[in-house]
Amino acid sequence: MGQFMPFAGQVLKNLFSKPATTQYPFAPKEYPERTRGHVEIQIEDCIMCGMCMRSCPPGAIEVKKPEHQWTINRFDCIQCGYCVEKCPKKCLSLVPGYQVPAGEKAVCVVQQPFDPEEEARKEAAKQAAIKAAQEKAAAAKAAKEAAEQAQS
Repeated sequence: MGQFMPFAGQVLKNLFSKPATTQYPFAPKEYPERTRGHVEIQIEDCIMCGMCMRSCPPGAIEVKKPEHQWTINRFDCIQCGYCVEKCPKKCLSLVPGYQVPAGEKAVCVVQQPFDPEEEARKEAAKQAAIKAAQEKAAAAKAAKEAAEQAQS
């Protein structure tokens, strides 16, 4: 019985103090301010420029502009944050916390919403701008020719 007495003080201290561990299932984990976390995207804001793909050291990000797809291989991503820094539209962010564990290696594919009417409007605006530039150039050329004829 005497051999257990040296621990009695520690047992009483632990009995009346807060636990040293966190109450994980009941209280959410508070991550420190500079925790890296995992990459998330706001696909609606993405312009599919590919800067994130070119700046990713392990090559975990792939951007397919014609298909309007943004892909990340979470197992290859090292959470360095270079993609977030290089994104010109700031649609990427590092979310504190860990990625949900998975049983097999998978790739996360995010499809950008495709609106055919919006694409048609963009194409029409582009064609209108080209036509306006051509008309402006033709008008400038005609004015130049008229000025040269007036001098002669």
